[in-house]
Amino acid sequence: MEIHGTCSTQFSAVRETFAASLHSGADVGASVAVYLDGQPVVDLWGGYAGPGRSRPWRRDTLTNVWSITKTMTALCALVLVGRGELSLSEPVSTYWPEFATAGKDPIEVRHLLSHTAGLPDWDQPMTLDDLCDWEKATTLLTRQAPRWKPGTVSGYHRFTHGYLIGEVVRRICHQSIGTFFADQIATPLDADFHIRLAGENDHRVSDMIPATDPAPAPNPHVALPVSAYVTAQETNSTQWRRAEIPAAAGYGNARSVAALQSVLTSGGHTPQGQLLSESVCHTVLEEQSHGTDLVLGIPLRFGMGYALNAKDAPVHTPGPRTCYWGGRGGSLLVNDIDARMTFAFVMNRMTNRGLYDPRGHSLLQATYMSMTQ
Repeated sequence: MEIHGTCSTQFSAVRETFAASLHSGADVGASVAVYLDGQPVVDLWGGYAGPGRSRPWRRDTLTNVWSITKTMTALCALVLVGRGELSLSEPVSTYWPEFATAGKDPIEVRHLLSHTAGLPDWDQPMTLDDLCDWEKATTLLTRQAPRWKPGTVSGYHRFTHGYLIGEVVRRICHQSIGTFFADQIATPLDADFHIRLAGENDHRVSDMIPATDPAPAPNPHVALPVSAYVTAQETNSTQWRRAEIPAAAGYGNARSVAALQSVLTSGGHTPQGQLLSESVCHTVLEEQSHGTDLVLGIPLRFGMGYALNAKDAPVHTPGPRTCYWGGRGGSLLVNDIDARMTFAFVMNRMTNRGLYDPRGHSLLQATYMSMTQ
């Protein structure tokens, strides 16, 4: 199977690993990118854009990256922090007064970013229609109480993360977070990533291929099962693409993910100018929690908007100052601040391995191996 794109000689191991994954059938269609000092050294793609294998995965193919969208939501918050319009230690109710009910007064903005706010789900079942209704989703969150003392432990805010941060952004900027992201980040950086996909881009989308490997056994460490859930088939729908679900419904490819996230590994510099100060970039590394996540049931160390490197974490890298996150099905993003490296892997064939998916880990390992040569 032919691999397309560019790859510096130093990173030939990444190309070989990527090709092997496609040839073996572990991947159907995928892309991988590595940026150093804000510049691409790997930008590869290959395979097919969908289960029918009738369309090739092209340079501009887009796919749903699921929870890697959360890292774009985090960038929006960081931009506002850099402008002095948002304080991470300020109560959420400072910006969203209706939020200060049912014991939520102590919740700070940093708790939203670190999944420690105690609002990992809604108190009632949520359908896809409900998730597409911004006012309903956010209003319901204002009415409920936190499920634990905010700031004490993490419980992955699978969908609520995007609505909580998105509403704070909306209150400050009077724009939806998808519009803010497009106007202030993606468009100025010429990055092909979308939170709410316009119909003109539908022809470029690769549908997700649902996982066929066995679902993991019930985790005895999960204390808080969540009820808001959508299937892979539902997320292949036009309804999902047009919705603004900023924790899960972002569309891009490895190049656009890496181009945007490399802002953090280049000290806030971009080819178009300074987006963030270096000090704001480093706030992502401020530990907010470390322990077994109440929802995912795995050891996680959370910083500001990202998980952080840790020996007991699912993603452990040589660089101590590393932040990362993944998307449902297997996509992976890693920012190594000290190495000034950003790695991104995006694919359409889903598995049930989550943050432990070997495809992304193998490519990441090849990246680090290449950097030591």
